Amino acid sequence: MLSRRIGGVELDVVVADITTLSVDAIVNAANTSLLGGGGVDGAIHRAAGPDLVAECRMLHGCKTGDAKITKGYRLKAAHVIHTVGPVWNGGTLGEDGLLASCYRRSMELCGKHKLTSVAFPAISTGIFRFPADRAADIAVRTTIEGLAAAPSVTRVVFCCFAEPSAKLHAEALAQHSSPCAR
Repeated sequence: MLSRRIGGVELDVVVADITTLSVDAIVNAANTSLLGGGGVDGAIHRAAGPDLVAECRMLHGCKTGDAKITKGYRLKAAHVIHTVGPVWNGGTLGEDGLLASCYRRSMELCGKHKLTSVAFPAISTGIFRFPADRAADIAVRTTIEGLAAAPSVTRVVFCCFAEPSAKLHAEALAQHSSPCAR
């Protein structure tokens, strides 16, 4: 849908099933247990197979705003980065900062593990009710800022489940990757 280059990094917005992407890591919009759930989380666990939940049990959960990494098992992606986004409660409980932390921590894990490509879903915009326009702006801005922590990354995909989400991510990417941005 949209592709931009910032330095040596290609940033793409696509409408696709994140479980089908050939990238080093896909990001899972997980719950705090990391043991599977609905939406993107359930789809990733189903596609990866039972070994993923077995490894996740060993991680003992994850706090909101943090991220942990596992193998990808039956996925095309070699790794899954599990991050727990905030539930939207009106924006007065630090939701923006927690969502930004999900993207920042995921990019830090990409850097630590020397990953070259990563795909993000629209974290917290489903059942967690985070406003999609606000979430897209935070996702794109924080990921671009996080590139410094992940010098090995050469491709970032914002993988949206539907066209309206992709449009919001494309608008945010166009805004944050313009010549006057940063």
